[in-house]
Amino acid sequence: MSIGRQIGAARGLLRWSGAVLAEKAGLTRDTINKIESDAVQPREGTIADIIRVFDENGVEFTENSGVRMKPQGIEVLIGQEGLQRFFDGVYEYAKKHGGTIMQLGIDENLFWAMGVEFSNAHRKRMTELVKERKDIKVLAIICEGDTNFVASDYNHYRWISKELFAAVPFYIYGECLAIMNFQTVPAPTIVLHKFPAITNAYRKQFEAMWNLSREPDVSQNAKSPQTARKK
Repeated sequence: MSIGRQIGAARGLLRWSGAVLAEKAGLTRDTINKIESDAVQPREGTIADIIRVFDENGVEFTENSGVRMKPQGIEVLIGQEGLQRFFDGVYEYAKKHGGTIMQLGIDENLFWAMGVEFSNAHRKRMTELVKERKDIKVLAIICEGDTNFVASDYNHYRWISKELFAAVPFYIYGECLAIMNFQTVPAPTIVLHKFPAITNAYRKQFEAMWNLSREPDVSQNAKSPQTARKK
């Protein structure tokens, strides 16, 4: 199936007209017509915008050139944009509901992948939010010896032994569980689960690891963001 036919099939699943897709993707109706009829070879950026629109509305393109409705309760976020969307979601949830955010397998050096400007802005807004809402806790388990406490204004860091640590972060907030893989291209790939049973199982694992962890040696100076970014 050509990319044009895939796009037409995806529209069909959502019962969208070509005009609706054009408006949502920031394109003209004529451009959508030409792509779907294979009259033009669209640029990669154009295809990416169209796929993103469908993804945000519950339709995904499959490896066998098909389309399908995304499985309910699972969302996959990819690359810098996906990482930014994830942290926007964490912030919005905490702002609305408060609660405890749990993080295991954290290596703060990885999170410069979201972009320096966005990373700094996110830390600033989280710091302000935690001060404003007293019902928010942010817990982070990092590797023993890691002194990069870059988000210490709102993060409560604890060390876990090197034998138990793995730099495959997972986040828990509310009923959501996010597992991150920074070894993909582009990186990271984030699988966001919204199944309470799965999230609660990982929450229990986090609590067990938290009990095994210990307070870090704060006598060691934390790395500055600039140092962390260059590492």
